[in-house]
Amino acid sequence: MKTVYTCFSTDVIHDGHLNIIRHAKKYGRVVVGCLSDKEMIRCTKFPTTSEEERIALYQSLEGVDEVILQDNMLYDDMIEKIHPDYVVHGDNWREGAERAVRDHVEGLLRVYGGQIVDVPYTYSESVKKVDQRLKEKLSMPEYRRKRLRQLITMTPVVKVMEAHSGLTGLIVEKTVVDGEDGKLDQFDAMWVSSLCDSTDKGKPDIELVDMTSRLRTIDDIIEVTTKPIILDGDTGGLTEHFVYNVRTLERMGVSAVIIEDKTGLKKNSLFGTEVVQTQDSIENFSAKITAGKKAQLSDDFMIIARIESLILEQGMEDALKRAVAYTAAGADGIMIHSRKKEPEEIFEFCDKFRQKDKKTPIVVVPTSFNQVTEEELASHGVNIVIYANQLMRAAFPVMQETAEEILKAHRAKEVDAKLMPFKDIIRLIDEL
Repeated sequence: MKTVYTCFSTDVIHDGHLNIIRHAKKYGRVVVGCLSDKEMIRCTKFPTTSEEERIALYQSLEGVDEVILQDNMLYDDMIEKIHPDYVVHGDNWREGAERAVRDHVEGLLRVYGGQIVDVPYTYSESVKKVDQRLKEKLSMPEYRRKRLRQLITMTPVVKVMEAHSGLTGLIVEKTVVDGEDGKLDQFDAMWVSSLCDSTDKGKPDIELVDMTSRLRTIDDIIEVTTKPIILDGDTGGLTEHFVYNVRTLERMGVSAVIIEDKTGLKKNSLFGTEVVQTQDSIENFSAKITAGKKAQLSDDFMIIARIESLILEQGMEDALKRAVAYTAAGADGIMIHSRKKEPEEIFEFCDKFRQKDKKTPIVVVPTSFNQVTEEELASHGVNIVIYANQLMRAAFPVMQETAEEILKAHRAKEVDAKLMPFKDIIRLIDEL
């Protein structure tokens, strides 16, 4: 009997999956692959059930002869293991980023004469409802909040892109590319930056935009996305206020807040020692961390301590001393910041901190030292990489140039070729 293979990466079975199995059964013995958690993350999905639970679900389906774990989204492991005569998949992988996966599978099958069977994708109200229910489940606070901790354990490095509105949140949510290794890739989480949030509102980055306004931005993003959110909490403000805000963020489903160890009027770290900035004492900042940890109700929420010692030229030993103290005070992660154009002092900090602490997540923001790759950072023990302001910085010059050209030409025709059709923007937005 011929062997037929198909791969599922779903927590809920709908008519589309059953249709795939019915088609597969026509060709022979049906083996279903259960895509592993770490591969699901890279191919636009996030598991809400365990691999074991998904395997049991697929085994219960009529027409399925065997279920095995697939640990490579490009199918290399499964094709090498079982040499299927046919690989069955919905025809939606003929277009977009997934086309690269199909092409790779086709190449593997061609070596020994295997074939792909593309099944017309099932479009129906029941399928739409199941997909919508899965999306709503992922966006619920209790699922979204814990995803950052899950990602840290599942991926070599968590890739985070800034979002300052619902639309930029959708860009982070839905951008998927065919990576250099042939696999699909995407951002894992979103960073809600105080700098970008303030700039978007036309205000200086001095904690002038209050937490109520910041929460409205978060709410706009939460309403249309599912990925975990890390909030730039500036200094955290007064300890009494920070405690209250921790509860609010936790309740909303935010995964983490990062607070920096500065005090007084907050100035952006990009200025370094060019402006007067005061670093908080280790004792005071540790007390703020401890108070925040005592206030939270779940184990999912993370308070990450941002160390400004290198920015303020206080030296490596001061940075390391603070990292150890903040971790002892309850910090769930350490963010180390630098204005240097080269990453050497970041590498030095990470290497020395890892000698003392093997587990506490390290966060970096490679804005100044932007030549360094995620792989290089991960090799020094970094767990989370935040691209903190690139979407904002990309948008501003384009908008300014467009405005200038319209003023000069006294019409819009000259800029039209550079503009995205609005219907393409609208496609980002899901209809109910």
